[in-house]
Amino acid sequence: MGALLLAGTSLLAVPITAAAVDDRPTAVVSLGDSAISGEGAGSYEPGTEGENGNWCHRSTRALIHRTQLADRTINLACSGADSANVSLADTVHYTEGSQARRLIDVARQYRVTAVVVQVGANDDVRFADTMVDCVAAWVNPFGSSCRSKLEREWPGRLTAMAPKVENALRDVRAAMTQAGYTDSAYQLILTSYASPVTEKMDRFRHGPQGCPLRLADAGYGRTVAVPQLSEALRGVATRSGVKFLDFSRATENREACSKGDSSTGEWQRRLTVDPYALVSGGLDAIGIHMAQQSFHPNAAGHDELGRCVTEFVNAGTGSARCLAGADGHLHAVP
Repeated sequence: MGALLLAGTSLLAVPITAAAVDDRPTAVVSLGDSAISGEGAGSYEPGTEGENGNWCHRSTRALIHRTQLADRTINLACSGADSANVSLADTVHYTEGSQARRLIDVARQYRVTAVVVQVGANDDVRFADTMVDCVAAWVNPFGSSCRSKLEREWPGRLTAMAPKVENALRDVRAAMTQAGYTDSAYQLILTSYASPVTEKMDRFRHGPQGCPLRLADAGYGRTVAVPQLSEALRGVATRSGVKFLDFSRATENREACSKGDSSTGEWQRRLTVDPYALVSGGLDAIGIHMAQQSFHPNAAGHDELGRCVTEFVNAGTGSARCLAGADGHLHAVP
């Protein structure tokens, strides 16, 4: 409806200007820890391979970069990050500050259509430490299994983790609000984690082949611990009003050491010791950093996870599971 202006004896109809079109490039953004930073996929961005203490290991092959959803794909995740590092809190991890604060700048520069968050494993769950404990149990055949400890502690760890992830998601929402977005202007997605190992390994060769774990411990992780972690994160997503994508079975039958040869279809890295870490990170690499790529999705795994995220976002459903289809690829199954 036009605005009327009096000009002499005539009335001129002046149309109201239409709302400005947002012509910024579109973008999808990932936040979280090693599983989404691209740890294990190789091809790490310069400056994130230990240089000056930054071990974020953000990969150019990370799952967010394998999506087909927007003009730009932006990875803010960092290996080893916990929920506080994702939140708006004043924290520093591997030289980097709050991921949510950096999201504000990204969301102002681009028109962000989806934010994918994968976090929680480095909170009370202590997934990496748990894997180390399980390797130690394999090394000492006369000691107790790591399963026996987890059965007692795992439920309590999940309960303690949940509110921290919820707080991180609230802060991600707050960051997007600060950048000028309404909740309906983009999709906020929380994912769970894929099981890195399986009990379906060669009984005698799995240790020397790169999976030094007791089969019973690996079986407990795949069939109990990882699914329970996924359900805990599903509850977080429900209470937070965000979408949920279940990765717990995403690498089923393609876990580390599930094949005779790691190059023949596995989507998770086996135990990996990388001497190049000494070149990029110097003496700081000695210890965990030389092996931090271990038991993470490899480049092929990230390709498939990115495919599943693409399907999920395009479908617009509230939740789904990433499962392998008859074609051998991952699909988002409601």
